[in-house]
Amino acid sequence: MFRLLTALLLTFTMANIAIAQSSDADAPAAHERTSTGGATTLEDILARQRGEKIDNTYRSENTGQGNVEGLLGQFGTRGVASDSDVYRALRYGSADVTVSSKGPAASVLIQDGGMWWWAFRTGPLREYGTYIIAGMAAVILLFFLIRGKIRIDGEKTGRTVTRFNGFERFGHWLFAGSFLILGLTGLLTLYGRDFLIPIFGKEGFATIAQACKWLHNNLAWAFMLGLVIVTVNWIAHNIPNRTDLKWLAAGGGLFTKNSHPPAKKFNAGQKVIFWACILLGVSISLSGLSLLFPFEMPLFAKTFQIANATGLPQAMGLNLPVQMSPQEEMQYAQVWHVMIAYVFIAIIIAHIYLGSVGMEGAFDAMGTGEVEEQWAREHHSLWLAEVQEKEAAKGAASPAE
Repeated sequence: MFRLLTALLLTFTMANIAIAQSSDADAPAAHERTSTGGATTLEDILARQRGEKIDNTYRSENTGQGNVEGLLGQFGTRGVASDSDVYRALRYGSADVTVSSKGPAASVLIQDGGMWWWAFRTGPLREYGTYIIAGMAAVILLFFLIRGKIRIDGEKTGRTVTRFNGFERFGHWLFAGSFLILGLTGLLTLYGRDFLIPIFGKEGFATIAQACKWLHNNLAWAFMLGLVIVTVNWIAHNIPNRTDLKWLAAGGGLFTKNSHPPAKKFNAGQKVIFWACILLGVSISLSGLSLLFPFEMPLFAKTFQIANATGLPQAMGLNLPVQMSPQEEMQYAQVWHVMIAYVFIAIIIAHIYLGSVGMEGAFDAMGTGEVEEQWAREHHSLWLAEVQEKEAAKGAASPAE
């Protein structure tokens, strides 16, 4: 009988435990958090690791006694608030912080809004940016395997034509050279932790990163000066015209041999590159200036305000913020800066290929400024005709002088 009563008692106890566990599992998250005194639960941590969106109001609205006065003495050995309360108050901006520096953002010790920026920068931004650059490299390689190097089809004349003068080449190389260094230092900054720390160690990477930062910040001025020179030199030659339509219809003669559509000083493909460089160059320069001078040159809050006035963001389901701290301005500027840089680098990869190993005689245009006459006749026949006409007119006028 005693054994039977013991068995019944054990069964009843286990049933009660199972019911209690089942009730706890079915209880809302608020009840679970109540059981921890309002603190983060294990499920919160696991959900964050799974990448799920977490409602942080239980933390942002629980920073001590709910007001600044309640946190007086928080930095003492035994303040009135717990360490958790102080941290939450600092993170969500309700702490009374007194600092010696008087900068615009000196009192912001923790900027919680930066979490989305960090996750986007180390996740989708790098991932899809890598796809863009690798995709362009793959396209160039495939084009080379199919088409090969674009050779001069006709017989070379041995005569050269001046294509670009010294000042034009100076502007081009100032713009291009600074861009290459800026692109390299930017990529090292973005990917360096993954690839350089295993090779050089943390101290070595820190030295490289510091050098990259210095070069990136200072060579930006050379890039912007080159952008101005290139724009002034060539904008008049890059206005689209009907000849460009014929060039595009023929694919520029890039995919067939002995087929070169007529073109002026710049063909349609070069004009696309030119305007892409100008637009992307202006955009990346503005975002770069915003990063260099975040307190003097905030861009995105004003830009979002203008965009919201059009109603387009709302129609797309976007809610663009119009009030930003300096840190938030820098985060948006940095994301935009990197996005533009990825597209810019991909375009320049194609430009470098066609301007060097991809096309015979193309590098001479920027190397020495002189091109083979037959090359000019095949790729820029209308421009060559204009040059020869001017030379003929000049030669005819010389005897009279």
